[in-house]
Amino acid sequence: MTAFSRRRLMAGSCRLALLAAAGSAATTRTMAAETLNSEGPEKTDPFIGTGGDGHTFPGATLPFGMVQLSPDTDTARWDTCSGYHHGDASMLGFSHTHLSGTGIGDMLDVLVQPCRGEVRLQPGPLDRPDEGYRLRYSNEAAEPGYYRVQLENGVASELTATLRTGIQRHTYPAGGDGGQSGGHLLIDLSHLVLDSSDAHPLIDDAALTLEANGTLTGQRRVFRWAKGRHIYFAMQFSRPPSRVEFFGDGDAPQDATARQVKGRRVKAAIHFDDAGTAPIVVRTGISAVDIAGARANLAAEATHFDFDAYRQAASRAWGQELDQITVRGGTADQHTIMATALYHTLIGPTLFSDVDGRTMGLDRAVHQLEAGQAAYSAYSLWDTYRAVHPLHTLLRPAQVERFVGDLIRQTQQSPYGPPVWPLQGVETGCMIGWHSVPVLAEAMAKGIPGDYAAAWPGIRKRAFDFATPAQDNALGIPLYDAKGYVPADKVFESVSRTLEYAYDDYAGARIARAAGALDDAKRLEKRSGNWKNVFDTATGHARPRLDDGSWAEPYDPVELGHSAKWRDFTESNGWQATFLNQHDVHGLAEAMGGPAALEAKLDAFFNAPSVLPKNAPPDISGMVGQYAHGNEPSHHVAYLYAWTGAHWKTQGMVRRLLAMMYRAHPSGVIGNDDCGQMSAWYVLSALGFYPVDPVSGIYIFGSPLFEEARVKLGSGRELIVSAPGNRSDRPYYGRVEWNGKAHGRCWISHEEIMQGGRLTFHMQTTADLSFGRDSRNRPPRRG
Repeated sequence: MTAFSRRRLMAGSCRLALLAAAGSAATTRTMAAETLNSEGPEKTDPFIGTGGDGHTFPGATLPFGMVQLSPDTDTARWDTCSGYHHGDASMLGFSHTHLSGTGIGDMLDVLVQPCRGEVRLQPGPLDRPDEGYRLRYSNEAAEPGYYRVQLENGVASELTATLRTGIQRHTYPAGGDGGQSGGHLLIDLSHLVLDSSDAHPLIDDAALTLEANGTLTGQRRVFRWAKGRHIYFAMQFSRPPSRVEFFGDGDAPQDATARQVKGRRVKAAIHFDDAGTAPIVVRTGISAVDIAGARANLAAEATHFDFDAYRQAASRAWGQELDQITVRGGTADQHTIMATALYHTLIGPTLFSDVDGRTMGLDRAVHQLEAGQAAYSAYSLWDTYRAVHPLHTLLRPAQVERFVGDLIRQTQQSPYGPPVWPLQGVETGCMIGWHSVPVLAEAMAKGIPGDYAAAWPGIRKRAFDFATPAQDNALGIPLYDAKGYVPADKVFESVSRTLEYAYDDYAGARIARAAGALDDAKRLEKRSGNWKNVFDTATGHARPRLDDGSWAEPYDPVELGHSAKWRDFTESNGWQATFLNQHDVHGLAEAMGGPAALEAKLDAFFNAPSVLPKNAPPDISGMVGQYAHGNEPSHHVAYLYAWTGAHWKTQGMVRRLLAMMYRAHPSGVIGNDDCGQMSAWYVLSALGFYPVDPVSGIYIFGSPLFEEARVKLGSGRELIVSAPGNRSDRPYYGRVEWNGKAHGRCWISHEEIMQGGRLTFHMQTTADLSFGRDSRNRPPRRG
């Protein structure tokens, strides 16, 4: 599996044809979401991103919650990495864990499907639900912390959540088949994401047990993406079931008196002969540690069966978070996109420690945290170091401090050093680099408390100890160290590796200095210049270099690789990788021949034909020239004009991207949301600034979208971004004020923003070519 395989892993799966009737159902669902009444923000639409390639889910969770209780429509397509795709015509049921916006699927633990009639144990195909336990559905609606749907069997299902528990309410019709009001809940522990590349068995150990007090407990060990992860649960019902049937491997029915089943693919049918007399409320606690942890989480967070009380508490929790940014002006759709984007940035990383402080470490051992500490999972760091984590430093530094402590511990625990894509106690090694280091270095630069020196031994091990085991994300480090680049004929995705390893070295050097390792810091600082060794001054492009030092031929910046053997770039091509240098843009400009040459190259980039090779991954998308907003390597590039003196081009391009790449529609996210990164780009850019290099602690101005935005900063102060008279035809400005005083710079520091104040942009229809042109007002050189 190559590093870019998070987008390719599902590509071999069959793509089922969707029923034409699903389109009208989708419209009904979105409209239903707009008419909900709740205590939470009314404009947020969790269906945005659930269609197209967004890969988000619409179900119930809390900010950074362990549980994501949501419907699943399919498991065998790249479209359903989250388990759900808007427009699918039938539903498998509701599972308790989901990934948001990723390009690889996993999770979908503890599926519950409310059924009537005969017990069916196989789901059946998406387009023929009558052959299994799948159900058609309608009248879907969602808001933060709540989801509801009407199933074709007459059951109305509702979902909400606490941090570590999922709460379901299933209202069966009174008087069912033949006048009977019975029904059953199917619990399917064989349910998981599938792919043609998987090696079986995907589940090697599973069990279900009905305990003496009526609690259903269970566990399974899964080998999907996070190979060997374990999930445990404890489930309770608002009234005792009439009977429970267990089914083992091969759907073999167990003895009628059995209270337990073990195997690999186990299931249970929880029968309620009186299902139609009153709603059935189900509360489920989960844990990655053990059954006792699941029971304790359930006992601590779900003490009653009042579904509406849980829903109201979830709404309040979301309201407190989403109320941190309020906007005025703009269109109704822009308000919805903004609120939903902020919502998506708050789904992960996801809580991974139990109420008693126990968690599973990357060393596959159980660890006991100290009071006040927490562990997290689903850090999509190759994506989220760019904008998600910087956004958190502005809005919730206390939460960032918890992330910092957790990432330091994970760096200490992992045999691989600093994490890149840890999921459920497993380092997946997905993507390239070790981008937890920039997250730590950024937090340190912004004054977030943490024992950063404690992370240094793990970071040093990854950087300098070549005997340290390496997954796909860290291949070629000895060659990178010895030659100054990763050779394209030795390691796949060599150009992107060289560029991103250099950025991690730059960030690591900051931590080395803080730890007092000055010689190591100098070595990393020198290595952070390795980006120059894959930059060809003759062509003005980043390009693959061979082991003998020569440039690989043939070279076309539109291509993903110089040969059919493998790719030279990670989810990008030569055009996009050329601008991947985030930490030394001044050096990049000099390598091109100066700021004017960088400006010309950016112009060429944004105006090139939007053509891609046939083997391009699907989310190199959202094209403007060769810029691809649907994937992260391009996200900062529109802001690079700030280094050229032509800042007006940043203003115009950022406003164009805000308008083009996001819609208030299920397919309104142009690529995978990637655990909130696509959404964080929107939030920050709509506010009017973006962190090209998060470690630097500065933000480059863009083009604010609203007339006014009020931001409750984590410092306890308020930032007001004012753009009086802002409209769609006024993307430009030539005058900026900070607290009433002229601000000639095209950037602002994190320290300044956290002091609070009013940032005013005087918007206009025509570009002011003078703003940011003076070299003294451009971003500073790195210190």
